[in-house]
Amino acid sequence: MIERFDWTAAGSAERRAILARPRGREDEALLETVRIIVDDVRTRGWDALVEKAVRIDGHPPCCVAVEPFAEQARRLLPPAALAALELARANIEAFHRATAPQDVAVQTMPGLSVAKQWRPLGSAGLYVPGGKAPLFSTLLMLAIPASVAGVQTLTVVTPPRADGGLDPAVALAAEMCGIAQIWTVGGAQAIAALAFGAGDIPPVDRICGPGNVWVAAAKALVAAMPQGPGIDLPAGPSELMVIGDWSADPAVVAADLLSQAEHDPDAQVLLVTPDAGLIDAVEREFDRQGAAMGGSFAPARAILCADLRQAVAIANAYAPEHLSLATDEADALVADVANAGAVFVGHRAAETFGDYLVGSSHVLPTDGAARFTGGVSTLTFMKAITVQHATRETAAALAAPAAALARLEGLEAHARAAEARSAA
Repeated sequence: MIERFDWTAAGSAERRAILARPRGREDEALLETVRIIVDDVRTRGWDALVEKAVRIDGHPPCCVAVEPFAEQARRLLPPAALAALELARANIEAFHRATAPQDVAVQTMPGLSVAKQWRPLGSAGLYVPGGKAPLFSTLLMLAIPASVAGVQTLTVVTPPRADGGLDPAVALAAEMCGIAQIWTVGGAQAIAALAFGAGDIPPVDRICGPGNVWVAAAKALVAAMPQGPGIDLPAGPSELMVIGDWSADPAVVAADLLSQAEHDPDAQVLLVTPDAGLIDAVEREFDRQGAAMGGSFAPARAILCADLRQAVAIANAYAPEHLSLATDEADALVADVANAGAVFVGHRAAETFGDYLVGSSHVLPTDGAARFTGGVSTLTFMKAITVQHATRETAAALAAPAAALARLEGLEAHARAAEARSAA
């Protein structure tokens, strides 16, 4: 199903409604339940975690060695799938090694050097979603940049399978990343365990990874609590906006929309176009392809706009996780895109390629967070410190102006600490 809107005829309030996201994470009952889960695990630790896991997932948390499951995957998966996994691993590693932040030193004046130096986090918790299908690709997209960054300790959690075990493909992805064990526990209770520790699950410095509304709410909550960890970014239900025109293939556009609509009932899929005929054709394909797959798909929205420039303005207002430019004019439009987690330029670039093996991480900002942050990278697993060196002569020269500035703020002790360096 595709719901249609006319942007040019809509007022400002209606335009906000057209681009509105689900309000599930603002549901007071959900937020209160998440708070109760987090507080209980934080207070009672392992016992609370076990209770919550058994009640919600039907199985207690378990630390699972990946090796036997990885071997099972190697026996069961066809050679083409194994080769594709290795291609994905190699591309992700190559991209993140090439884009890792580098130390830099600047001589701001003679005798004064200020450097920015990067350090890896001591630990990180990686959340790998379960749901309809265990997302082994997410493990690659998180663990590889963390490894390139040099994180010392990685703790991986993922919801258990129905039988309580670990998905073989997830285990194989973990082994490829040098991870020996995974905790089979999911949901808000897993986030609480990573944040504050529970039993043998250690507290971590930062929690990374996408999830449903429960996971996203728990991540936001623990990050705001005293002694809580950092988090990567808001990474909730998937989003795809396609900008298209007469040059787009309706079957391809519909396939792209369906690829994200199959993730979650709250997935956001939108087509923005100045071509009403494209909306008609995409809707036919969306219904036909969806029926042929027989699955359950989130509904789509189609927005009729004046031209492609306005379409880009709509994208910047929405700030989608994924933005596909399905037009012959894609290259000319890229420079005007300010707010998007990842951009797929032209008819050949595919969001699905980005999901698996082009190299950049598919863990991207949702809920409009692309207005202020980008996706997961090596930078996510690092922190910067500044390092200052000053010669005796430069320190003496800086003492008086530093003291003057300190006294402007009424900070006499600061001023005297500066003047203590005044003797050359």
